[in-house]
Amino acid sequence: MSESLPLGRVQVGPHTIAFRESGPIDGQPIVLVHGWPQTSWAWRHQLEELGQRGYRVIAPDLRGVGGSTVFTRYEDYAIRHHTADLIALIDALKIDKATWIGHDWGAPVMWTTARHHPERFAAAGSISTPYDTLEWGFERMSSFARRDVYPEREYPAAQMDYYLFYKERFADAQRQFQADIPAFFANVLRGDQPGQQNSISPTATVRRRGGWFDGDSAPTIAPDHSVISDDDLDRFVDAYSQTGFVGTNAFYMNDEDNQAFVASANRQRVDVPALLLIGRYDYVNDAAYSDLATPMRELCDDLDERVVEAAHWIHQERPLEVSDAIDSLAQRGAAR
Repeated sequence: MSESLPLGRVQVGPHTIAFRESGPIDGQPIVLVHGWPQTSWAWRHQLEELGQRGYRVIAPDLRGVGGSTVFTRYEDYAIRHHTADLIALIDALKIDKATWIGHDWGAPVMWTTARHHPERFAAAGSISTPYDTLEWGFERMSSFARRDVYPEREYPAAQMDYYLFYKERFADAQRQFQADIPAFFANVLRGDQPGQQNSISPTATVRRRGGWFDGDSAPTIAPDHSVISDDDLDRFVDAYSQTGFVGTNAFYMNDEDNQAFVASANRQRVDVPALLLIGRYDYVNDAAYSDLATPMRELCDDLDERVVEAAHWIHQERPLEVSDAIDSLAQRGAAR
């Protein structure tokens, strides 16, 4: 598979946008947008499967990761810049309209693009992160906390405490992650166990512990092969060894700018076919047990919502199920 998914590149002024592509060039377009801390390789399964089904599938490396340009200031990673990159990419590839999917931070990037450029969307879907949530920043996300699990006095930021660690100690996050990149990815790209929805997530105590890994580098641990193979791990390690983590961690540093840009579109309702895939065991982006998905349910005119027996990395844990759901969404978009 690796040989069939090489990185392509387009140049937009001084900025390089890298991407992977599969399927026939005249196939119905699907654009897959990754989140933190990923690259286009996160979509390896969907690229292969949906390409074989006849779709033209595009998965960009967002700015700051993989083969795309790395910028030095976190302001250069505000959602407005990601939106401009996505439109520049499909313009360069002569794609007029596509079905779009975003995972994690890729979802608010994708949905904000839809707010500003609805004419480029045939359909749109979220994996893990529902529409009209993360694009509004920390306060919005923490407002959905289950206070029966996270009492406000003890856990004021609930499971979103890690979000504030970036804001308060951005350089420390880079140092801790880069201290042992293989161990970092082996620790982060993991599934979770059923029945933990009423337990305290480790992400709720990141600041008091001094970091994701108690202020140190990540501990050595075997990869979770239900999420990533050893080859997959090597690919993420190689990519982030080149770029570092500034670009991907900067997602958490631009709330004010992101809010202003989202609001400037003056558009809330989603009238194209929409998809939401929720991981039943995703206890941080907790759409299965909290009200996190309520705004998306209220704002989408034609929503297909599915709960998947997976944790946060749904598209890597349940690849065929996710490909089937995207295929169904694309068909709905084409029939509209």
